Amino acid sequence: MRAVSHTPSLRRAPVQRRSAERLARILDACAGLLDEVGYDDLSTRAVAERAGVPIGSVYRFFSNKRQMADALAERNLERFTDRVTDRLTAAGDRGWRHAMDVVLDTYLDMKRTAPGFSLVDFGNQIPVGARRAEPNHRVADRLTAMLSGYLGRPADDDLRRTFLVAVETADALVDLAFRVAPEGDEKVIAELRALLRAYLARVLD
Repeated sequence: MRAVSHTPSLRRAPVQRRSAERLARILDACAGLLDEVGYDDLSTRAVAERAGVPIGSVYRFFSNKRQMADALAERNLERFTDRVTDRLTAAGDRGWRHAMDVVLDTYLDMKRTAPGFSLVDFGNQIPVGARRAEPNHRVADRLTAMLSGYLGRPADDDLRRTFLVAVETADALVDLAFRVAPEGDEKVIAELRALLRAYLARVLD
């Protein structure tokens, strides 16, 4: 199963610390405005004003708002990976069920609290309602690389396929949970957790 490559969204990567801080402010402003006005009414000028930077600084990194949203999704994935890694490291070896709970709980926490996440998460929500396969492939790739050592299994096509099925399943049912209730319906989430445990047990036990 071929991993899906992803082209970074930045026109130019920041080199100096000051430039990196400016990029972070731009992405923070983008995330906040997505929650306030949505993607259709998002503008690069509004992002520049919210970030307190000249409009030219936004265009230095991004050609348009689509690239900005893509970069926000990439940052979300990096933060998700870092948080999962930190939590697993702090907990020690407690088995794949604990690892699955950490992955799911981290995602749900970001869904509830991270600005702009409900629209872009890891890249599959814009235009609103669009569902594309590539972001879930990227998440499956990341989980395979991140968890194979923790699970003591090779990062092969079989493990990646397992994680891809789990990610696609979780994506659909988390979407359902947040359509049923603004903070995610706990009963739907409990059903998802049980379903993932039953599926993963066939492969990981």
